[in-house]
Amino acid sequence: MTLDLWINSVYIVAALLFILGLKLLSSPATARRGNGVSALGMGLAVSVALLDQGIIEFKWIVVAAAIGAVIGTVVAKKVEMTSMPEMVALFNGSGGLASLLVGWAAIEGSTSIFVLATIFLSVLIGGVTFTGSIVAYGKLSEKIDGKPIMFSGQRVFNGLLVLLILVSGVMFSVEPNDNTMWFALIVILALLFGVMVVIPIGGADMPVVISLLNSYSGLAACAAGFAINNNILIVAGSLVGASGIILTQIMCKAMNRSLANVLFSGFGSVSGKAEKIEGEVKPISVEDAYYVLEAATNVAIVPGYGMAVAQAQHVVKELQELLEANGCEVNYAIHPVAGRMPGHMNVLLAEADVSYDILLEMDEINPRMDTVDVCIVIGANDVVNPAAREMESSPIYGMPVINVDHAKTVFVLKRSMASGFAGIENPLFFKDNTRMLFGDAKESIGGLIREFE
Repeated sequence: MTLDLWINSVYIVAALLFILGLKLLSSPATARRGNGVSALGMGLAVSVALLDQGIIEFKWIVVAAAIGAVIGTVVAKKVEMTSMPEMVALFNGSGGLASLLVGWAAIEGSTSIFVLATIFLSVLIGGVTFTGSIVAYGKLSEKIDGKPIMFSGQRVFNGLLVLLILVSGVMFSVEPNDNTMWFALIVILALLFGVMVVIPIGGADMPVVISLLNSYSGLAACAAGFAINNNILIVAGSLVGASGIILTQIMCKAMNRSLANVLFSGFGSVSGKAEKIEGEVKPISVEDAYYVLEAATNVAIVPGYGMAVAQAQHVVKELQELLEANGCEVNYAIHPVAGRMPGHMNVLLAEADVSYDILLEMDEINPRMDTVDVCIVIGANDVVNPAAREMESSPIYGMPVINVDHAKTVFVLKRSMASGFAGIENPLFFKDNTRMLFGDAKESIGGLIREFE
């Protein structure tokens, strides 16, 4: 077997491991195994790619890998669940920056228009992904105002920016012997365009933006693969790009909106100017809530970002076990865009070892909601807002939501009457069957646990 044949055979094995890993990632029960399989595939791909490129001196590669491993381990162990979306955004940005640097390194000796065009795409998409992810990180961490940032003539400015990028890309590709200035211009424009793409998107749409930027990072890697003629990088980038686009479409469908609407509408201001809803709020004490739960035979728990903030997932699991010991059936209702990143609630509940069998998607739980005695909403707002069904004037009208108001009784655990991340008022709080349990979610649920014990 020749060296080239051996290398390409290992690339095929790595690609198969990537595909298997993606398949396993589609289910919470196998997601951890999927990560491991994908990591094994990437380890094989990187090792063989170094051999394929004729790398003989590995000293600095080993040093860089060791530093990266230490940083990654420390960050992964220290990051809070509430900060996980920001971390994912930074991961996407790092992938984009890596593709930009690979494209930059591939310029030397490249004269083919095709190769130069792929370098242009690698640098462009990588640059957009990098700065776009940094802005997304800022909005998610609230270091940047979560409101859409709009200004007069913004679309005209963006249009001219795109035109200038295209002209620069053409000039860079057709002038292989004198393209340094055009390359520098492409880098600057790509970085600027990444900022301009994300600033008009409101904080409530950041979960969609994260999945889209993840797709961009894959496309940038794919382009970089063409630039350096590396098959496994092309395959891996294509898989990430395709899976990211599919996830983005799933999330847009869950919000009943098109991707164009997310990117260009400026929806999602956290300040909000939604219609004011009148009504009487009915608070409930922990003791009274206990009596209702003690008599319940069917309970649904709807987790939201507030549960992550309160770090209440473990006490929620304790309450679930006490309810089950009392003869009650307990399920969790998971909305596709609950939290601030795709799968946020699944990851949060997995941390508390909640059984995957009782995590029900929105389409599974909604037909059962009429039979639920008590629905406990913990820090969720927009994904349980009945205005999506009842109020045509609402910005989220038509968005599929979990129909918690169809349950016999609804407990909403919130610190205050503040609106959710999208800044939209929620008529659920004023429904006749809704009771507001004010306070820190972890403390409130801890109080319910003490009542049961």
